[in-house]
Amino acid sequence: MFTGIVTAVGTVAAAEVGEAGLELAITSPWRRLAAGESIAVDGACLTVEKARGGRFSVHVVATSLERTGFGAYQPGRRVNLERALRAGDRLGGHLVQGHVDGVGTVGRTRQEGDAWLVDIAVPPSVAEVSIPLGSITVDGVSLTVNAIPSPGVIQVSLIPFTLQHTTLGERRPGDRVHLEGDTIGKYVRQFAAAQLKGMKG
Repeated sequence: MFTGIVTAVGTVAAAEVGEAGLELAITSPWRRLAAGESIAVDGACLTVEKARGGRFSVHVVATSLERTGFGAYQPGRRVNLERALRAGDRLGGHLVQGHVDGVGTVGRTRQEGDAWLVDIAVPPSVAEVSIPLGSITVDGVSLTVNAIPSPGVIQVSLIPFTLQHTTLGERRPGDRVHLEGDTIGKYVRQFAAAQLKGMKG
């Protein structure tokens, strides 16, 4: 479990595609990672296989490659990182599972006051659980849905701190981003669907 509060930005040091998936080596400022622990890399929960000094490796299985953009990651790419939530930690963002629901595409971006507004085209599975002022995770960052400009498009507002301490300030129109819809919204959707099915039955 995570909160969507990015605590470090790492850099892809190596990316090797094999028959069993993708091996990523990532450098980070952390020096005491342990094999087996979970880290959200751009919002996807991955397991540390090896860790030494300021570098760790993770394996991305084929099913994860199908629903993320990891397959296009190259050495030098910066990634948002968050270690798993511990009991007693502050829940500064919102409940994030680290399960990427789909990939969105950055659309219009613009400055408005001290905020940077970003429109993102999202897949139906994410659009269905997105509401104004609800929560969404974009590349591992906990954000609030600022508005829904049009069907299938959500807008987020990035404050200067987020732009400085995550990779979202580097995203440009056409870039693809990992998305995780609001967990509570997904449960409500499933419950409502079951109720409607029961009424029709």
